Amino acid sequence: MKTYIFHVNGMHCASCTLLIEETFKEFPNISQVKASLANNQVTITGDFTGLPEALAEDLTKSVKSYGYTISLEQFRKDARWEDFAYAFPIALLFIAGFLALQKAGLVNFITTSDVSYGTAFIIGLIASVSTCLAVVGGLVLSLSASSAKEGGTWRTQTLFHAGRLGGFFVLGGAIGTIGSAFQLGLNANIVLGIMVALAMLILGINLLDIFHFAKRLQFTLPARLSKHIVRGSKHDHYLAPVLVGIGTFFLPCGFTQSIQLYTLATGSFIKGALTMAVFALGTLPMLALLSFGALNIAHKSWKGIFFKTAGIIVIALALFNLANTLAAAGIINPLFNL
Repeated sequence: MKTYIFHVNGMHCASCTLLIEETFKEFPNISQVKASLANNQVTITGDFTGLPEALAEDLTKSVKSYGYTISLEQFRKDARWEDFAYAFPIALLFIAGFLALQKAGLVNFITTSDVSYGTAFIIGLIASVSTCLAVVGGLVLSLSASSAKEGGTWRTQTLFHAGRLGGFFVLGGAIGTIGSAFQLGLNANIVLGIMVALAMLILGINLLDIFHFAKRLQFTLPARLSKHIVRGSKHDHYLAPVLVGIGTFFLPCGFTQSIQLYTLATGSFIKGALTMAVFALGTLPMLALLSFGALNIAHKSWKGIFFKTAGIIVIALALFNLANTLAAAGIINPLFNL
């Protein structure tokens, strides 16, 4: 038995480590796998006969479609500061559009007491081009590979997205119902608002991919349930796509967890169900393009601009949320009176 430590390029969040671990465990000669987001490494133990360089190539082939690369040598970190020349203007246009929609009453700046459906949809759009693209996108591609022997993926992908939308609706309603039992007051809403703002701020910094230390700060839920979801994406049973779609509700995705906290504050089954369903609907366009083979950002030369743009927008939304929360607590004056 030998143990090798490989470096991984392309990980964004805790779900990336799960996807890598479960994929590598399918190799017959590998007995143990442990991936680390903080160190961008994966430790593998098994009965290996060839050179570690050849093993790194085989591992890369198994996860390349998800956007990951495996190497014995540490990847040279390239912050690609030039991407900001494109990312900043695009992000500013998006934020300006968000302000216009706020003034029109179609969306609202994020507050735990009242998240409009338009805001939930926009957050879903942002999530779909950042963490959801890496996390849920990997599951989508895995489902496609599992069902390819049946002659196509149309049915599989349709069932997956239907299960995702339906699951988010029902489970979002359940969270809203739980919130009604607690009857969250002003202080609880303020605490939730600060928690969500910090979670989104760390998310945004990680998406910029220039400050590696932020990955150590990312909060994640226990991974036991998430592992079953990732494994389910590799089965070709006709119910697997539906169950995996529902299961994405429990993946350690910062965006999903943030919206779940908002949903808890609604204290209503209908509001909670619609908030989570609209969020999932916002992720649908990009994930559908990935599902049916029309787009895979992981292999595009401009993916750095994509992620940095999303990071700037998420940081802005986090700061808006924090400002609103502090204003609600009477600590500062409202920054916007639109």
